[in-house]
Amino acid sequence: MHTAPLTFRIAAPSDPDVSNVLTLVRSAYRGDASRAGWTTEADLLADERIDHAGVLAKIAAPDGVILMAHDETGALASCCELLKRPDGKLAYFGLFAVDPTRQAGGIGRQVLAEAERYAKQELGVERMEMSVIWTRDELIAWYVRRGYTKTEETRPFPYEHLVNGKALRDDLYFSMLVKDL
Repeated sequence: MHTAPLTFRIAAPSDPDVSNVLTLVRSAYRGDASRAGWTTEADLLADERIDHAGVLAKIAAPDGVILMAHDETGALASCCELLKRPDGKLAYFGLFAVDPTRQAGGIGRQVLAEAERYAKQELGVERMEMSVIWTRDELIAWYVRRGYTKTEETRPFPYEHLVNGKALRDDLYFSMLVKDL
């Protein structure tokens, strides 16, 4: 499948796209709009995933960036967060969102590849890690097909940081995945 090339850039706090990042992330993760794609968490969580202040905090993080991917029309098609860990050898990959109406079309593969390139070449890290809610077998399998390994490590789900909503289950936690770059 051929997907048109994307244009990548790093979000800045004054960027007019900050609101678009917020809208994209919310639409891809939770709520009815997320059901248009295959990565929805709407059956697990009834909240907004992140707020405007949270997006700004990620953009302003001294060792992190939000990478934005625009399509050929200039529309924001996807985004992700990269955060260099204190050891300097590992980056966290998160806040990955692809427009739910455009999922399963190759955009996610392009963005993940660019995120890995950026993490290795610009952040100077050797490995990338991510956390995925343990129930998301299909999503975990997608990452495994792209070279990630599901580790035995788990991390608690941050129930206390839900944004304007609630969890629909009380047994959530994160499975950790890693890849050498």
